[in-house]
Amino acid sequence: MAELFAYTDGACSGNPGPGGWGVLLRAMDGETVVKERELSGGAAETTNNQMELLAAISALEALSRPSRLTVVTDSAYVKNGVTSWIHGWKRNGWRTASKKQVKNAELWQRLDEAASRHEVTWEWVKGHAGHPENERADALARAGMAPFKS
Repeated sequence: MAELFAYTDGACSGNPGPGGWGVLLRAMDGETVVKERELSGGAAETTNNQMELLAAISALEALSRPSRLTVVTDSAYVKNGVTSWIHGWKRNGWRTASKKQVKNAELWQRLDEAASRHEVTWEWVKGHAGHPENERADALARAGMAPFKS
């Protein structure tokens, strides 16, 4: 059975400012690419963190049936949030340990819902370090941002 990977990235020109997100979905059989799909989008006024979250959400929501996959992100915010911080936020009614409202709570809730339908392993990679799939996701994010840049 093929292994499924989702390489995700977000980009922003200014923070906030115009932004984009990109996803490279790839099914692998060993070292062989079996199937590949690219997704991207953007917004006129957003933040880098929002675009990173939307990339992960879009990857998970694009899968039509429950799947086992590895989501690879260069965002420590997304990786740490979804694997660690989110549990406390949910317990605290989407408030931080210091009782402040969680930033981007609606996106975290959407990510939590999307991830609950799948068996997800979260992996972090260093961004802009020559990782080919991460570089492709970055290019898709920049393409998603392009229509919103003046």
